[in-house]
Amino acid sequence: MLYGGKGGVGKTTMAAATALASAAGGVRTLVVSTDPAHSLSDTLDADIPSEPARIREDVPLYAAEIDPDDAMEEGMFGADGDLLGGLGEMGELMGGADGAAGSADADDEGLGSLLGGPMPGADEAAAMRQLLEYLDDPRFDRVVVDTAPTGHTLRLLQLPEIMDSMVGRVMKLRQRFSGMMDGLKGMFGGADDEADPTADLDELQARIERLRSVLRDPTQTDFRVVTVPEEMSVVESERLVARLDEFQIPVNTLVVNRVMEGVGDVASGVDVESSWIVEPNPDTCEFCARRWEVQQNALRRATDLFRGRDVKRVPLLANEVRGEAALRVVAACLR
Repeated sequence: MLYGGKGGVGKTTMAAATALASAAGGVRTLVVSTDPAHSLSDTLDADIPSEPARIREDVPLYAAEIDPDDAMEEGMFGADGDLLGGLGEMGELMGGADGAAGSADADDEGLGSLLGGPMPGADEAAAMRQLLEYLDDPRFDRVVVDTAPTGHTLRLLQLPEIMDSMVGRVMKLRQRFSGMMDGLKGMFGGADDEADPTADLDELQARIERLRSVLRDPTQTDFRVVTVPEEMSVVESERLVARLDEFQIPVNTLVVNRVMEGVGDVASGVDVESSWIVEPNPDTCEFCARRWEVQQNALRRATDLFRGRDVKRVPLLANEVRGEAALRVVAACLR
């Protein structure tokens, strides 16, 4: 389950509340943040490590905050392999970081520079590698992801296509330069049994296909878009859903956070302490009346735009959303 949306709309809160409720139901749950500006520790009121660790003894709740720098050091294949399976040497041969060598056709322009230096989006790629490992980790039955703001998330979701294209180019280059490399080995006495620097490409392609299939399978992935009841936020959410549709990633739920209404209106039948909700009174407060109208317009637009999907509302809480008591209130609204 992934929570996405623009920055500051409450993705971390939704992810933490969902994970806590899931673990409370006996499901072994990992909540993980891929946002470089982590706030999961503050929301859960606990110290969250960079590797998955159990943070509650009474419920099977695990958590991790992925450190982009540490993830990049391990690369796409883990601690023993770099992002493109040892292709740095080939990149240097083709022009290195300066990109000095010309390409045989326009299709390959700039690829030598790319292979010889850090890959754009390498931090997102490394983070996704770790997420895939977590999905296969037998300790967890469910993984809840607090994603980075929209732009970072879209780059992350584009990785399968980007990497697929890149692997295709590398395979093409390997064929083109294989004869030249054989000649160089013979000229300088290179060993015939030296490891192929592109030997990991098959593994990389398998990971790409695994990532694509997981993200597109509604039985495995539930991507939830979080927004707030303001028109600009709803419009950006619409754009995000449209892009996710292009990637064939299903979005069945929109979460509208910080709505000025009572918790009983959105979580009927759930026993929640009234102290958590201070309902605005538009009849006696002009500011409340104006904000209520703004929110109602945004809610109407969200309902129209996301017709056919589940639209959940989370009320504006009077207290800071931090710790288990507050997260229980939020989780009740996400049922």
